[in-house]
Amino acid sequence: MPPKKAKAESKKAKEAKATNDSNSAPDTAVQETQSQSDGVSSSIPSKRQAPESNEPPPKAPRRSARGAQTATIDPTQMTKFLLSPSSLDLCRPKDEIEDVKNRGPQLQTYASSTFSPFEELVCAIILSRPISHALGLRSIRTIFNDPHCFTTPRRIREAGFEGVRKALDEARTQHRQKTAEELLILANAMVDTLGDGDEEDVTLEKVRKDSAHDFEKVRKGQKIFPPFLPLPSYILTSIPFHFTQEKEILRKSIKGLGKTGLEIFARRIQAQWPEAYPYADARTLAALHKLGLPNEIEPLTKMLDENWGQLGVEEVEGDIDTRKRKALVRLLERAVEVDLEGNGDAARDKASSFGSS
Repeated sequence: MPPKKAKAESKKAKEAKATNDSNSAPDTAVQETQSQSDGVSSSIPSKRQAPESNEPPPKAPRRSARGAQTATIDPTQMTKFLLSPSSLDLCRPKDEIEDVKNRGPQLQTYASSTFSPFEELVCAIILSRPISHALGLRSIRTIFNDPHCFTTPRRIREAGFEGVRKALDEARTQHRQKTAEELLILANAMVDTLGDGDEEDVTLEKVRKDSAHDFEKVRKGQKIFPPFLPLPSYILTSIPFHFTQEKEILRKSIKGLGKTGLEIFARRIQAQWPEAYPYADARTLAALHKLGLPNEIEPLTKMLDENWGQLGVEEVEGDIDTRKRKALVRLLERAVEVDLEGNGDAARDKASSFGSS
């Protein structure tokens, strides 16, 4: 056979084989797309349907806490669980769980203790440093408990830079020199600019009084807008406006307290300051969403109001408004701490059966 004719016949044979192969192969692209969107085997037949099987369809894969939710949980049920003591261990690193067991429930911890405004500023500075959640919480436990007890400006000023640096060395944390410098600056600012010269003052009341956006002025519409202009309704509930001045005073007075630190402080201080309520930063709203809770502050507070009688927070002290602010702070803190510890799946599992036994 001449070479050209042999090549032509060989080419035709290959083309015929390719056509037969494409006609006999299943349409895998259609099946893959359908299974990805549904999470189960496709019910749409391919070009050539596979033989029927008695095997049950495969289960949808379980996703991690950092992905989509594994199951739908009633938001009220999740809220009740997070507000309860049962959620605390999911908010804590392993070393803190052991520390509480060894030293007792009186140990001052970020997850379970009530701090003064000054102590909240200390925590905000530490937690806004580029360190892990575990190191930040260990630093807070170390400096707020015996033998250091850096809970007032006086205690930090008496310890000085070397004393604060030594306490942070004991916490085995990072950025110790920088953090020690910033805590000493905070203690001095509390006495010199944020307070009235009293080394024991931890209230930050001067900041609130000096702020042009004081809560009562905003609520009554005084000294904010000219009297001939109506007061916008959003002013009464909008954190970006009526807490701006307080945050600006703190930012200018305290080196090391940047955007992240101010967000942490605002999230926590609203339990004590009505002018900071209601507030949740973007990081915390994302953590709430992962747990199936509203990721906007107004729907979240509305849910708390509507279900207040069944949330199990009878031990929270104060009048009804104060108790609701404290409950919101607890919910926000535990949601973000569960997320930081990577315990989202565990929280969903425990919340689904919480209170059933």
